[in-house]
Amino acid sequence: MPVVMCFGDSNTHGSPPIVDLAKYERYGVGVRWPSIVQAALGCEMIEEGLPGRTAQFDDPIMGAHMNGQVGLKIALESHGPLDVLVLMLGTNDVKARFTSTAETVMSGIAGLLDIAQHRVIQERHGGFKVLLVCPTPVVEIGPIKDEFWGGALRSQALSALYAALAQSRGIEFLDAGAVIKVSPLDGVHFDQGEHVKLAVAVTEKLRGMI
Repeated sequence: MPVVMCFGDSNTHGSPPIVDLAKYERYGVGVRWPSIVQAALGCEMIEEGLPGRTAQFDDPIMGAHMNGQVGLKIALESHGPLDVLVLMLGTNDVKARFTSTAETVMSGIAGLLDIAQHRVIQERHGGFKVLLVCPTPVVEIGPIKDEFWGGALRSQALSALYAALAQSRGIEFLDAGAVIKVSPLDGVHFDQGEHVKLAVAVTEKLRGMI
């Protein structure tokens, strides 16, 4: 049975659009996109989604453990062997407090690919493929818009950079923004129907990889 790991943030975790900042919620199995992919492919799915995770930054508010550079190393040494790693990060990196540019966000993704494609990690798993997913651009609206001030413009520039990076590394690429949209409630997370659409697109990509 193929083994797939989805490594990402709240949109991989399955967080619904935020209405109440004090309330924790998560879509159930069969609703969040990694679990839909699992059912479609009959694979073993490892869901490594952490709300607030960045591609490279220690978060001064949420904690240093939000840094995906550390988290990916732990995940890749905790699980396996893998056949495919699906990587979707970068949304939280465009938050105002990180003062990042689109190029800075892309460099964080490059660092994650350095970890995933490193000889030691690849040998540990017997070799695995990578699907890089560019997250959907954010919209500055709703209860978390202040955190993402200026993030809309930065996130809109990511797709071309991610695509070029994927080509340079010889890995598969998917632009989520060409498939789905963020919720108008908070401008960051996905409605249930968008999880289905993303799952279909990811499944199509993975069929050619496993």
